[in-house]
Amino acid sequence: MDRKKLVLLLGALVIAIGTALAARSMFAGASAPTVEAAAVDQGPSVLVAQRALPVGTIITADAIGFQKWPEEMVRDAYFVDGEADMSKLIGTVVRYGVTAGEPVTQGALVRPGDRGFLAAALGPGMRAVTVPVSAKTGVAGFVFPGDRIDLVLTQSVKGDGGAALKASETVLRNIRVLATDQSTEQEIVDGKTVVRAFRTVTLEATPRIAEKIAVAQTIGTLSLSLRSLADSQVELERAIAAGDVSVPEGASKEEEEAILREAMARPNDSKSTFVTGGDVSRFQRSTIPAEKKNNTRPQQVSRPAMGVPAKAGNIPIRRSPTVRVTRGKQTTEVPVGGN
Repeated sequence: MDRKKLVLLLGALVIAIGTALAARSMFAGASAPTVEAAAVDQGPSVLVAQRALPVGTIITADAIGFQKWPEEMVRDAYFVDGEADMSKLIGTVVRYGVTAGEPVTQGALVRPGDRGFLAAALGPGMRAVTVPVSAKTGVAGFVFPGDRIDLVLTQSVKGDGGAALKASETVLRNIRVLATDQSTEQEIVDGKTVVRAFRTVTLEATPRIAEKIAVAQTIGTLSLSLRSLADSQVELERAIAAGDVSVPEGASKEEEEAILREAMARPNDSKSTFVTGGDVSRFQRSTIPAEKKNNTRPQQVSRPAMGVPAKAGNIPIRRSPTVRVTRGKQTTEVPVGGN
């Protein structure tokens, strides 16, 4: 290589190394700018939604909470910590939908006993239907507003012969309890939920399911079967795997949560399961009693006597059976049992 080119190359290399070292020293020695957060008056704490609260949601302790909010943005309709009693809001129902993190306004909630409370508790397209229960059929009072239950119909199917068929059938699933008697909230004393007996439960159902419940009450006895909290999630995963629930592409997180929440809250009136008396005891029937068969032979119609019409109008006249008796050249008809 030419000496002149080599000198130029070494010079360029030295300059590049010097520039790099100088830049490193400059950046290392320069003090990083300090960002000081401006003192912001966060203001009082207001009640906000911990998660999305669609219309008809029954407020529970984990659904709402207090959070600091800028004072200039606080409105008179907000629930302010120290002024609002959060315990009195448990059991109220969302009248207008509230997104997660949004302040809950006084107009967004409706209290038990207020006008339109039950209508606000119903989801879109849903109906309220009341079912009479007892301590035996109502899970001994361990059912509260907001719980989900299955409805079991017990009936006795009678036949023409033999013992009646005893049958119990789960006719409806995943039904939300709106109220027990006239109460839509849980009674809490000293931090413990009070279990009490009730005579009626009000359920949320579609119009079709409401009709089925009305008919089921006339057929037999309806019993409540309390569902586990985990059942809805398991059935939702099963429905997603089966393709019954689909989330459209490009849906936001809020839209996806709304679709899944609606699917989890959907009542189910699909194919029912049942148990008969024969599944419980060997001395009970497992099928509907068969009809009795008539083993008697039909009576024969004798020939009409001379001069007696065989029919009165178009109705055939049934006569007692006869036999022909021949004595010599004379033949006569003698009724069976006669001489």
